[in-house]
Amino acid sequence: MKQANLHQEHQTLKSQYDFLINQVRQNEQKLLRIQQQEIRFISSNSLSDLIHQILENYRLESELNSVTLSLIDPEYELQRILQKTGSNMKGNQNLFFYENEQEIKKFFGSSLSPNLEAYNASIHKFLFPENQEENGSVAILPLIRYNNLIGSLNLCSSNRARFLPNASTDFLQRLATIISICLENTVNHERLKHIGLTDTLTGINNRRFFDQRIEEEISRSRRAALPLTCLLLDIDFFKRVNDTYGHQIGDRVLIDIASIVQSQLRSFDILARYGGEEFVILLLNTDTKEGMDIAERIRKYIASHKFHFNDRQQIEVTISIGMATLDRENDHNGSKSSSHLLINNADKALYQAKEEGRNRTIF
Repeated sequence: MKQANLHQEHQTLKSQYDFLINQVRQNEQKLLRIQQQEIRFISSNSLSDLIHQILENYRLESELNSVTLSLIDPEYELQRILQKTGSNMKGNQNLFFYENEQEIKKFFGSSLSPNLEAYNASIHKFLFPENQEENGSVAILPLIRYNNLIGSLNLCSSNRARFLPNASTDFLQRLATIISICLENTVNHERLKHIGLTDTLTGINNRRFFDQRIEEEISRSRRAALPLTCLLLDIDFFKRVNDTYGHQIGDRVLIDIASIVQSQLRSFDILARYGGEEFVILLLNTDTKEGMDIAERIRKYIASHKFHFNDRQQIEVTISIGMATLDRENDHNGSKSSSHLLINNADKALYQAKEEGRNRTIF
Protein backbone atom coordinates (compact mmCIF):
# COMPACT_ATOMS: atom_id res chain seq x y z
CA MET A 1 0.00 0.00 0.00
CA LYS A 2 2.80 2.35 0.95
CA GLN A 3 4.66 1.50 -2.23
CA ALA A 4 1.55 2.21 -4.29
CA ASN A 5 1.17 5.62 -2.65
CA LEU A 6 4.82 6.41 -3.35
CA HIS A 7 4.35 5.39 -6.95
CA GLN A 8 1.24 7.58 -7.22
CA GLU A 9 3.09 10.51 -5.63
CA HIS A 10 5.98 9.98 -8.01
CA GLN A 11 3.63 10.00 -10.99
CA THR A 12 1.97 13.20 -9.73
CA LEU A 13 5.32 14.93 -9.27
CA LYS A 14 6.45 13.76 -12.70
CA SER A 15 3.28 15.15 -14.29
CA GLN A 16 3.80 18.46 -12.52
CA TYR A 17 7.44 18.51 -13.61
CA ASP A 18 6.50 17.73 -17.22
CA PHE A 19 3.86 20.47 -17.08
CA LEU A 20 6.37 23.02 -15.76
CA ILE A 21 8.97 22.03 -18.37
CA ASN A 22 6.35 22.39 -21.09
CA GLN A 23 5.40 25.82 -19.73
CA VAL A 24 9.05 26.89 -19.70
CA ARG A 25 9.47 25.77 -23.30
CA GLN A 26 6.31 27.58 -24.37
CA ASN A 27 7.47 30.72 -22.59
CA GLU A 28 10.88 30.43 -24.26
CA GLN A 29 9.22 30.13 -27.66
CA LYS A 30 6.92 33.05 -26.85
CA LEU A 31 9.89 35.15 -25.71
CA LEU A 32 11.78 34.25 -28.88
CA ARG A 33 8.81 35.32 -31.04
CA ILE A 34 8.57 38.59 -29.09
CA GLN A 35 12.29 39.24 -29.56
CA GLN A 36 12.05 38.51 -33.29
CA GLN A 37 9.09 40.89 -33.58
CA GLU A 38 10.99 43.61 -31.75
CA ILE A 39 14.03 43.12 -33.99
CA ARG A 40 11.82 43.54 -37.08
CA PHE A 41 10.34 46.72 -35.63
CA ILE A 42 13.79 48.09 -34.80
CA SER A 43 15.18 47.07 -38.21
CA SER A 44 12.49 48.94 -40.16
CA ASN A 45 14.26 51.49 -42.36
CA SER A 46 11.26 53.61 -43.26
CA LEU A 47 8.03 54.83 -41.72
CA SER A 48 5.91 52.90 -44.22
CA ASP A 49 7.85 49.68 -43.55
CA LEU A 50 7.40 50.06 -39.78
CA ILE A 51 3.67 50.70 -40.15
CA HIS A 52 3.36 47.63 -42.38
CA GLN A 53 5.21 45.53 -39.77
CA ILE A 54 2.79 46.73 -37.10
CA LEU A 55 -0.50 46.52 -38.97
CA GLU A 56 0.08 43.36 -40.98
CA ASN A 57 2.95 41.17 -39.80
CA TYR A 58 2.39 41.70 -36.09
CA ARG A 59 -1.35 41.06 -36.48
CA LEU A 60 -0.72 37.73 -38.20
CA GLU A 61 2.05 36.57 -35.87
CA SER A 62 0.07 37.48 -32.76
CA GLU A 63 -3.13 35.92 -34.11
CA LEU A 64 -5.13 39.09 -33.57
CA ASN A 65 -8.39 39.90 -35.24
CA SER A 66 -7.35 43.46 -35.95
CA VAL A 67 -4.46 45.87 -35.33
CA THR A 68 -4.83 49.59 -35.95
CA LEU A 69 -2.60 52.57 -35.34
CA SER A 70 -3.60 56.11 -34.34
CA LEU A 71 -0.99 58.83 -34.80
CA ILE A 72 -1.05 62.48 -33.75
CA ASP A 73 0.06 64.53 -36.75
CA PRO A 74 -0.86 68.20 -36.22
CA GLU A 75 1.38 69.52 -39.00
CA TYR A 76 0.66 66.67 -41.46
CA GLU A 77 4.36 65.74 -41.38
CA LEU A 78 3.79 61.98 -41.15
CA GLN A 79 1.25 62.08 -43.96
CA ARG A 80 3.62 64.07 -46.16
CA ILE A 81 6.39 61.55 -45.48
CA LEU A 82 4.17 58.67 -46.59
CA GLN A 83 3.04 60.61 -49.65
CA LYS A 84 6.59 61.61 -50.65
CA THR A 85 7.83 58.03 -50.40
CA GLY A 86 5.06 56.84 -52.70
CA SER A 87 3.49 54.75 -49.95
CA ASN A 88 -0.20 53.87 -50.09
CA MET A 89 -0.28 53.61 -46.28
CA LYS A 90 -2.10 56.94 -45.98
CA GLY A 91 -5.20 55.31 -47.44
CA ASN A 92 -5.03 52.29 -45.14
CA GLN A 93 -8.30 52.07 -43.18
CA ASN A 94 -6.41 50.76 -40.13
CA LEU A 95 -4.19 53.85 -39.94
CA PHE A 96 -5.63 57.03 -38.41
CA PHE A 97 -4.23 60.55 -38.14
CA TYR A 98 -5.38 63.17 -35.65
CA GLU A 99 -4.58 66.85 -35.37
CA ASN A 100 -4.47 66.75 -31.56
CA GLU A 101 -4.37 64.25 -28.73
CA GLN A 102 -7.95 64.68 -27.48
CA GLU A 103 -9.50 61.95 -29.64
CA ILE A 104 -6.92 59.45 -28.41
CA LYS A 105 -6.51 60.63 -24.84
CA LYS A 106 -10.17 59.96 -24.05
CA PHE A 107 -9.39 56.22 -24.01
CA PHE A 108 -6.81 56.60 -21.23
CA GLY A 109 -7.67 59.58 -19.07
CA SER A 110 -4.91 61.33 -17.17
CA SER A 111 -3.03 58.13 -16.25
CA LEU A 112 -2.11 57.24 -19.85
CA SER A 113 -2.15 53.55 -18.92
CA PRO A 114 -3.05 50.67 -21.26
CA ASN A 115 -6.81 50.16 -21.53
CA LEU A 116 -7.94 46.52 -21.64
CA GLU A 117 -11.62 45.71 -21.87
CA ALA A 118 -14.35 43.82 -23.73
CA TYR A 119 -15.10 45.09 -27.22
CA ASN A 120 -17.96 47.60 -27.26
CA ALA A 121 -19.16 48.56 -30.74
CA SER A 122 -20.45 51.97 -29.65
CA ILE A 123 -17.00 52.87 -28.27
CA HIS A 124 -14.53 50.93 -30.40
CA LYS A 125 -16.04 50.61 -33.89
CA PHE A 126 -14.12 53.67 -35.09
CA LEU A 127 -10.81 52.12 -34.03
CA PHE A 128 -11.55 48.73 -35.56
CA PRO A 129 -13.46 49.14 -38.83
CA GLU A 130 -12.85 45.56 -40.02
CA ASN A 131 -14.37 42.24 -38.86
CA GLN A 132 -16.48 43.89 -36.19
CA GLU A 133 -18.79 40.91 -35.74
CA GLU A 134 -15.76 38.82 -34.65
CA ASN A 135 -14.36 41.26 -32.08
CA GLY A 136 -14.16 40.05 -28.48
CA SER A 137 -11.71 42.12 -26.43
CA VAL A 138 -9.42 45.08 -27.05
CA ALA A 139 -6.17 46.55 -25.75
CA ILE A 140 -5.59 50.23 -26.46
CA LEU A 141 -1.98 51.14 -25.71
CA PRO A 142 -0.71 54.72 -25.41
CA LEU A 143 2.41 55.55 -27.42
CA ILE A 144 4.48 58.00 -25.41
CA ARG A 145 7.79 59.79 -26.00
CA TYR A 146 9.28 62.23 -23.50
CA ASN A 147 5.98 62.29 -21.57
CA ASN A 148 4.10 63.32 -24.73
CA LEU A 149 1.31 61.22 -26.22
CA ILE A 150 2.18 60.59 -29.89
CA GLY A 151 -0.55 58.04 -30.68
CA SER A 152 -2.00 54.70 -29.73
CA LEU A 153 -1.58 51.08 -30.75
CA ASN A 154 -4.95 49.34 -30.84
CA LEU A 155 -5.21 45.56 -30.60
CA CYS A 156 -8.37 43.52 -30.99
CA SER A 157 -8.88 39.80 -30.41
CA SER A 158 -11.85 37.57 -31.13
CA ASN A 159 -11.14 35.95 -27.74
CA ARG A 160 -13.13 37.83 -25.07
CA ALA A 161 -10.72 36.60 -22.38
CA ARG A 162 -7.49 37.70 -24.08
CA PHE A 163 -7.54 41.31 -22.89
CA LEU A 164 -9.13 41.54 -19.45
CA PRO A 165 -9.43 44.62 -17.23
CA ASN A 166 -6.86 44.70 -14.41
CA ALA A 167 -4.77 42.04 -16.16
CA SER A 168 -0.97 42.34 -16.14
CA THR A 169 0.19 44.77 -18.83
CA ASP A 170 3.99 44.47 -18.55
CA PHE A 171 4.40 42.91 -21.97
CA LEU A 172 1.95 45.30 -23.60
CA GLN A 173 3.67 48.32 -22.06
CA ARG A 174 7.02 47.06 -23.33
CA LEU A 175 5.51 46.60 -26.80
CA ALA A 176 4.12 50.16 -26.76
CA THR A 177 7.51 51.54 -25.64
CA ILE A 178 9.39 49.69 -28.40
CA ILE A 179 6.96 50.90 -31.06
CA SER A 180 7.06 54.49 -29.74
CA ILE A 181 10.86 54.52 -29.98
CA CYS A 182 10.78 52.95 -33.45
CA LEU A 183 8.26 55.53 -34.66
CA GLU A 184 10.49 58.32 -33.40
CA ASN A 185 13.60 56.79 -35.00
CA THR A 186 12.01 56.19 -38.41
CA VAL A 187 10.52 59.69 -38.50
CA ASN A 188 13.92 61.18 -37.63
CA HIS A 189 15.51 58.99 -40.31
CA GLU A 190 12.96 60.21 -42.84
CA ARG A 191 13.69 63.81 -41.81
CA LEU A 192 17.39 63.28 -42.46
CA LYS A 193 16.64 61.76 -45.86
CA HIS A 194 14.30 64.65 -46.56
CA ILE A 195 17.06 67.14 -45.80
CA GLY A 196 19.39 65.38 -48.24
CA LEU A 197 16.73 65.20 -50.95
CA THR A 198 15.24 68.68 -50.60
CA ASP A 199 16.26 71.94 -52.22
CA THR A 200 17.14 74.26 -49.34
CA LEU A 201 15.91 77.42 -51.06
CA THR A 202 12.50 76.41 -52.42
CA GLY A 203 11.66 73.52 -50.09
CA ILE A 204 10.76 71.21 -52.98
CA ASN A 205 12.62 68.07 -54.06
CA ASN A 206 16.16 68.43 -55.39
CA ARG A 207 17.97 66.93 -58.39
CA ARG A 208 19.18 63.95 -56.38
CA PHE A 209 15.64 63.03 -55.37
CA PHE A 210 14.41 63.37 -58.94
CA ASP A 211 17.19 61.18 -60.35
CA GLN A 212 16.11 58.41 -57.97
CA ARG A 213 12.40 58.73 -58.59
CA ILE A 214 12.50 58.89 -62.38
CA GLU A 215 14.01 55.39 -62.54
CA GLU A 216 11.36 54.07 -60.14
CA GLU A 217 8.51 55.73 -62.04
CA ILE A 218 9.72 54.48 -65.42
CA SER A 219 9.83 50.92 -64.06
CA ARG A 220 6.35 51.36 -62.58
CA SER A 221 4.99 52.80 -65.83
CA ARG A 222 6.37 49.85 -67.79
CA ARG A 223 4.85 47.29 -65.44
CA ALA A 224 1.44 48.94 -65.60
CA ALA A 225 1.74 49.93 -69.29
CA LEU A 226 0.96 53.55 -68.41
CA PRO A 227 2.38 56.72 -69.98
CA LEU A 228 4.79 59.02 -68.14
CA THR A 229 5.26 62.66 -69.09
CA CYS A 230 8.20 64.88 -68.19
CA LEU A 231 8.17 68.69 -68.16
CA LEU A 232 11.28 70.87 -68.03
CA LEU A 233 10.52 74.46 -66.97
CA ASP A 234 12.94 77.35 -67.31
CA ILE A 235 12.36 80.94 -66.15
CA ASP A 236 12.75 83.31 -69.10
CA PHE A 237 15.44 85.99 -68.79
CA PHE A 238 16.12 85.05 -65.18
CA LYS A 239 19.60 86.60 -65.31
CA ARG A 240 17.94 89.91 -66.11
CA VAL A 241 15.83 89.58 -62.93
CA ASN A 242 18.97 89.02 -60.83
CA ASP A 243 20.88 91.84 -62.52
CA THR A 244 18.00 94.32 -62.23
CA TYR A 245 16.58 93.54 -58.79
CA GLY A 246 19.36 91.62 -57.07
CA HIS A 247 19.82 87.99 -56.11
CA GLN A 248 17.57 88.20 -53.05
CA ILE A 249 14.61 89.13 -55.24
CA GLY A 250 15.71 86.44 -57.69
CA ASP A 251 15.56 83.89 -54.89
CA ARG A 252 12.07 85.09 -53.95
CA VAL A 253 10.96 84.59 -57.56
CA LEU A 254 12.29 81.01 -57.48
CA ILE A 255 10.49 80.31 -54.20
CA ASP A 256 7.20 81.77 -55.45
CA ILE A 257 7.33 79.92 -58.77
CA ALA A 258 8.04 76.62 -57.00
CA SER A 259 5.00 77.25 -54.80
CA ILE A 260 2.79 78.19 -57.76
CA VAL A 261 3.82 75.15 -59.79
CA GLN A 262 3.27 72.83 -56.81
CA SER A 263 -0.23 74.25 -56.34
CA GLN A 264 -1.13 73.41 -59.95
CA LEU A 265 -0.07 69.76 -59.74
CA ARG A 266 -1.84 66.68 -58.47
CA SER A 267 -0.77 65.18 -55.15
CA PHE A 268 1.04 62.26 -56.82
CA ASP A 269 3.00 64.28 -59.40
CA ILE A 270 6.70 64.90 -58.72
CA LEU A 271 8.26 68.37 -58.79
CA ALA A 272 11.96 69.09 -58.29
CA ARG A 273 14.39 71.92 -58.75
CA TYR A 274 16.65 70.70 -61.54
CA GLY A 275 19.30 73.40 -61.23
CA GLY A 276 19.55 77.18 -61.29
CA GLU A 277 16.27 78.51 -62.66
CA GLU A 278 15.14 75.14 -64.06
CA PHE A 279 12.43 72.92 -62.60
CA VAL A 280 11.41 69.42 -63.65
CA ILE A 281 8.08 67.63 -63.27
CA LEU A 282 7.07 64.00 -63.66
CA LEU A 283 3.38 63.64 -64.51
CA LEU A 284 2.42 60.08 -63.60
CA ASN A 285 -0.07 58.15 -65.72
CA THR A 286 -0.26 61.15 -68.05
CA ASP A 287 -0.30 61.08 -71.85
CA THR A 288 0.77 63.85 -74.22
CA LYS A 289 -2.60 65.60 -74.46
CA GLU A 290 -3.17 65.73 -70.69
CA GLY A 291 0.46 66.70 -70.14
CA MET A 292 0.10 69.60 -72.55
CA ASP A 293 -3.04 70.79 -70.72
CA ILE A 294 -1.21 70.76 -67.38
CA ALA A 295 1.88 72.48 -68.81
CA GLU A 296 -0.17 75.23 -70.43
CA ARG A 297 -2.17 75.79 -67.26
CA ILE A 298 1.07 76.32 -65.32
CA ARG A 299 2.61 78.55 -68.00
CA LYS A 300 -0.46 80.78 -68.32
CA TYR A 301 -0.87 81.09 -64.55
CA ILE A 302 2.72 82.30 -64.11
CA ALA A 303 2.50 84.65 -67.10
CA SER A 304 -0.56 86.36 -65.58
CA HIS A 305 0.80 86.42 -62.03
CA LYS A 306 2.17 89.64 -60.52
CA PHE A 307 5.16 89.04 -58.24
CA HIS A 308 5.14 91.64 -55.46
CA PHE A 309 8.13 92.42 -53.27
CA ASN A 310 8.57 94.97 -50.51
CA ASP A 311 5.02 96.23 -51.19
CA ARG A 312 6.34 98.28 -54.09
CA GLN A 313 8.26 96.22 -56.61
CA GLN A 314 6.12 94.28 -59.05
CA ILE A 315 7.72 91.85 -61.46
CA GLU A 316 6.22 89.91 -64.36
CA VAL A 317 7.88 86.61 -65.16
CA THR A 318 7.28 84.02 -67.86
CA ILE A 319 8.50 80.46 -68.27
CA SER A 320 9.27 78.18 -71.20
CA ILE A 321 8.39 74.49 -71.02
CA GLY A 322 9.76 71.47 -72.86
CA MET A 323 7.70 68.30 -72.73
CA ALA A 324 8.33 64.65 -73.57
CA THR A 325 6.23 61.53 -73.00
CA LEU A 326 7.33 57.95 -72.49
CA ASP A 327 4.77 55.36 -73.60
CA ARG A 328 4.66 52.03 -75.42
CA GLU A 329 5.47 53.62 -78.76
CA ASN A 330 8.70 55.32 -77.73
CA ASP A 331 9.96 53.22 -74.84
CA HIS A 332 12.62 51.65 -77.07
CA ASN A 333 11.85 48.14 -75.91
CA GLY A 334 12.46 48.94 -72.27
CA SER A 335 15.90 50.46 -72.75
CA LYS A 336 17.73 51.23 -69.53
CA SER A 337 18.53 54.67 -70.95
CA SER A 338 14.85 55.61 -71.16
CA SER A 339 15.25 58.13 -68.34
CA HIS A 340 18.07 59.86 -70.19
CA LEU A 341 16.08 59.85 -73.43
CA LEU A 342 13.01 61.26 -71.69
CA ILE A 343 15.01 64.10 -70.11
CA ASN A 344 16.96 64.70 -73.31
CA ASN A 345 13.79 64.97 -75.38
CA ALA A 346 12.24 67.38 -72.87
CA ASP A 347 15.45 69.42 -72.90
CA LYS A 348 15.43 69.60 -76.71
CA ALA A 349 11.81 70.75 -76.61
CA LEU A 350 12.72 73.39 -74.01
CA TYR A 351 15.57 74.64 -76.22
CA GLN A 352 13.15 74.88 -79.14
CA ALA A 353 10.68 76.85 -76.97
CA LYS A 354 13.47 79.30 -76.15
CA GLU A 355 14.46 79.59 -79.79
CA GLU A 356 10.88 80.25 -80.91
CA GLY A 357 10.42 83.24 -78.59
CA ARG A 358 9.97 81.85 -75.03
CA ASN A 359 6.79 81.81 -72.92
CA ARG A 360 5.49 78.69 -74.67
CA THR A 361 5.25 74.91 -74.34
CA ILE A 362 6.84 72.62 -76.96
CA PHE A 363 6.39 68.87 -77.20
